[in-house]
Amino acid sequence: MAGLITFLILIPLAGALALWIGKPRNTRVVTLGFQALAIFYVLLIWRRFDSTSGLPQLVEQYPWIPALKADYFVGADGLSLLLLLLTSLVFPFAILAQRGSRGLNALMLVMQAALYGTFTAQSFVLWFVFYEMSLIPAFLLIRLWGGEKRDRASTKFFVYTFFGSVAMLLGFVALYVERHTFDFRLLVLLHQTMPPLSPVVGWLAFAGIFLGLAVKVPLFPFHTWLPDAYETAPVGVSMVLTGALSKMGLYGFLRFLVPLFPDQIRIAGPWLLTLAVCSILFSALAAWAQKDLKRMVAYLSINHLGYCLLALFAITAAENRNLGNMQDAFSGVFLQIFNHGITAAALFYYVGLLEERRGARSLNDFGGLMQRAPLLCGWMSVAMFSSLGLPGLNGFIGEFLIFKGSFAATASFTAVAVLGLLFTAIVFLQAMQSLFSGPLSASCSAFPDLLRREAFVVVPVTILMLIIGIAPEFLFKMVSETVTHMARVLS
Repeated sequence: MAGLITFLILIPLAGALALWIGKPRNTRVVTLGFQALAIFYVLLIWRRFDSTSGLPQLVEQYPWIPALKADYFVGADGLSLLLLLLTSLVFPFAILAQRGSRGLNALMLVMQAALYGTFTAQSFVLWFVFYEMSLIPAFLLIRLWGGEKRDRASTKFFVYTFFGSVAMLLGFVALYVERHTFDFRLLVLLHQTMPPLSPVVGWLAFAGIFLGLAVKVPLFPFHTWLPDAYETAPVGVSMVLTGALSKMGLYGFLRFLVPLFPDQIRIAGPWLLTLAVCSILFSALAAWAQKDLKRMVAYLSINHLGYCLLALFAITAAENRNLGNMQDAFSGVFLQIFNHGITAAALFYYVGLLEERRGARSLNDFGGLMQRAPLLCGWMSVAMFSSLGLPGLNGFIGEFLIFKGSFAATASFTAVAVLGLLFTAIVFLQAMQSLFSGPLSASCSAFPDLLRREAFVVVPVTILMLIIGIAPEFLFKMVSETVTHMARVLS
């Protein structure tokens, strides 16, 4: 069936158009209907996907801008398929988490389509168009439907992402001047078979692309836009920002920065590893200091994505690149990307439930909730333990593989980064004690337990956490050949 990926990209756009022109009475049902159709197409792509190949599949390539040698070029390997699946799960989850207006749901669908394009584009020009296309709805969603500090947060988001995008664009222009192509696979092939880039061009291109991606992940010290944006955005938007949009930066690191600039990463390795460790430790300590639950989860999101960058920098900067260690690290990063998207979105959902019931979200506004809402507290605890990396839940396997691969490459930096797990455990235990234990707060005397419609959302997500934690083989099978291919390219 030709054109599967293009159809997948067009489905959310058609949904946004239907909401804008048709003006249906129940916008949530229409939005979920188009998202259900998108899930069906992702499952169809998965069914047609050959897991024994690490190369892009279901490829569509048509001439687009001949003057730039830029084609409409899309395809999906294991990494792309994993992110398509994650995006298709997070967006309906976010729509169910809030009652949004017609405009909000339409912008969410546009962002979903842009993410599908970002995770399947195989050339930079097309990738950059989809990348920017996803940031515009994100800015508008924060600006128009955000909380009290939405003007400041949306402006900060725009300034950071704009300058990051400009830097990345200039980096790829410098790369194009020497390589004369924007095709990702061809750029990697030319890097392997042709003389290296001139030092000036190589470092300029690396610096520009690195800066753009570091802002998006984000990596310390380019992270300061994130807590404000996540705190101010509506709950569903925060779920999408952390569950799917933040993965664009990691995707860029995996897709083109690491394969194209291994020499620059090796030379700058100690500095990059220092930034990754700072992201892990400082964000965990910042989360420890927070009373606002949204800001706490936002800082912990930076912490968990820092583990992914630790692994990528460690294996790329290693003097002796062992294929087995690289496969462990890449596998851990892939699973951490998926698991973090599910778990972080779930945590924001629970924070939204607490805020909806209490009208506030500070730790000081709650207490003794286990007496009034044992089901809500129990299910929320599962998500917290998942984020902590408890064995048997989805967060464990990715972090274990990341530390296994990273420790073999750089024991010193990895040993320091492990402290992040300790700080994260303290943060969650402190939050659980403040929220669930102790005497019942007077303001929570009428606090309702988990409702049936909320359980309809929570239970499937928690079951998915358990399935991945106990039997993650289906995800390993999806990405194994892509992992092997990336490791061989790097080695």
